[in-house]
Amino acid sequence: MAGFLPINRKEMLSLGWTQPDFVYVIGDAYVDHPSFGHAIISRVLENAGYKVAILSQPDWKNPDSVNEFGTPRLGFLVSGGNMDSMVNHYSVGKHRRKTDAYTPGGVTGKRPDYAAVVYCNLIRQTNPHAAIILGGIEASLRRLAHYDYWSDKLKRSILLDAQADLVLYGMGEKAIVEVADALNSGLSACDLTFIDGTVYRTTAPDLDGALILPSFDELKESKHRYAESFYLQYQNTDPYTAKRLIEPYGRDFVVQNPPQKPLSTEEMDAVYALPYMDAPHPSYKDGVPAIKEVQFSLVSNRGCFGGCSFCALTFHQGRIVQTRSHESLLAEAKRMTERPDFKGYIHDVGGPTANFRAPACEKQKTHGVCPNRQCLFPTPCRNLIADHKDYVNLLRELRSLPKVKKVFIRSGIRFDYLLADSDPTFLRELVEYHVSGQLKVAPEHISDEVLKYMGKPRHAVYQRFCHKYEKLNERLGKKQYLVPYLMSSHPGSTLKEAVALAEYVRDLGYMPEQVQDFYPTPSTLSTVMYYTGLDPRTMQSVYVPTDPHEKAMQRALIQYRDPKNYALVHEALEKAGRTDLIGFDKRCLIRPRKGETVQTQPQKQEKRQPPKPQKAQKQQKPTNRREKPQQGNAPLTSAQLAKAERYLKSRKKR
Repeated sequence: MAGFLPINRKEMLSLGWTQPDFVYVIGDAYVDHPSFGHAIISRVLENAGYKVAILSQPDWKNPDSVNEFGTPRLGFLVSGGNMDSMVNHYSVGKHRRKTDAYTPGGVTGKRPDYAAVVYCNLIRQTNPHAAIILGGIEASLRRLAHYDYWSDKLKRSILLDAQADLVLYGMGEKAIVEVADALNSGLSACDLTFIDGTVYRTTAPDLDGALILPSFDELKESKHRYAESFYLQYQNTDPYTAKRLIEPYGRDFVVQNPPQKPLSTEEMDAVYALPYMDAPHPSYKDGVPAIKEVQFSLVSNRGCFGGCSFCALTFHQGRIVQTRSHESLLAEAKRMTERPDFKGYIHDVGGPTANFRAPACEKQKTHGVCPNRQCLFPTPCRNLIADHKDYVNLLRELRSLPKVKKVFIRSGIRFDYLLADSDPTFLRELVEYHVSGQLKVAPEHISDEVLKYMGKPRHAVYQRFCHKYEKLNERLGKKQYLVPYLMSSHPGSTLKEAVALAEYVRDLGYMPEQVQDFYPTPSTLSTVMYYTGLDPRTMQSVYVPTDPHEKAMQRALIQYRDPKNYALVHEALEKAGRTDLIGFDKRCLIRPRKGETVQTQPQKQEKRQPPKPQKAQKQQKPTNRREKPQQGNAPLTSAQLAKAERYLKSRKKR
């Protein structure tokens, strides 16, 4: 079929259809581009011979809005969108966002909170016997019991709250065709208990070879049990070694089958060769902002063995890297250059991590990843194959295409993996050809203690990369800078570490625009730390800044030059015992308030045994930030210090 899939009944009838096989309800605008999950799933089904109609952003206040196409022959597919709907709607401070990049014109209010659950319940209300298959990132990361930051509650599997028949987790290209074929053969949705990459509900689970997780009632009673349960799930995300997981809910059980197998290069090429229109549906006169970031970018890989604690990729795409062939990428790039709005610049060639173009080691290709070890953390595994030759050759081929002026890398590189490669060719060509004045990298923090909880390399590794990058730019006669992504308020970060990060920013000589306050999204190790106060890898306590005011202070410290952050920075420095950073010296972060005394040395802290790390308690916001200096042991003014020095010198002479 050429052209867009139908988005209303009129378009469906114009194709000669009287009934679609599937109605795909999505929380985003319909954009037929392979960077959008609904485009891939719908085109994969179409390629398998099924008729798919797209129902974009139905009116959730009107139950009949899901019946635009009538009842589909095989069932409803549901996705909350390319982003979790709650992340789409709210900042980490739980403030409502003012724009929605996945909605026509960027307007807000076109989808509900917890969109996947709401859409499924609308369908169940009006189509009680229809099959409902739930997928997408929102469902994938909520497939078992999970902590929900926005309600500050432990929630049960989304399968139950949505009243869906099946959850497809991960990328889903193989699983969706298996589900469609099974339904087409006459099987009921409740019979689909055998498909990898799915989660189903049952009252009589097959216990053979399965792992029984703690019940939902146990998880609600004990955060310790939740941390243990999550780490069991984390160890069973590999398609070659994972066991079936069974989570009890009273008389019912939610069963997670092992993940679908990774796509081969040939299979991934086939997915990206499908007849996408590479554009939003033409009915959107104001366009869809999200397409701007991806319309001239190439997805070369999926999966990531980086293992960052705050990232959910392990649960969604897995740790085994899958790649497209050079031929597939070059063909897409050539089509891109023929577009009238192409200006000669390919904006990105990458994926979750741009410079991963193969599995981390040979073992992963047949036996999967190690359940209890990371490939790069705390140091690169001795079996790691750090090799950029394939990526270098791909970039050279893309640079040589007619009409291509420049090929950028913007999706981020792992500098520790780059340093593990003894061949300097990639770094040299990266600096020479693929940086647009600034290279974005993600050290995240400078405290090794915080980096340990993040699953990131020690700060010395980043410093070594910075040194190499700087020297290479000097040798090539280029002025290109590193832009570090930094994160505040991650578990393990106290005000002491936050101040140290602010001092690092001071020494860099600029205020970073990109600062991410840690966002506890579902299904990450860091979110479990946030909720439980425990590191699920060790079950040891970890300090967690949960109080919104402390989180605001930690973020403000990184952007201390912003005048609107002055009061927060001042308060943070006082609480951290670092009023020596308030003053007129070049090492100070902020100037004192009028009439305020100046501390020239860090305040000496009383020596005592550090308390057992624990989760931070919420505290009241101070009602008056402009506090008067304390009496008694207040620091001396500069005039008093000078007078004291003169007195001591005169005594020494006598």
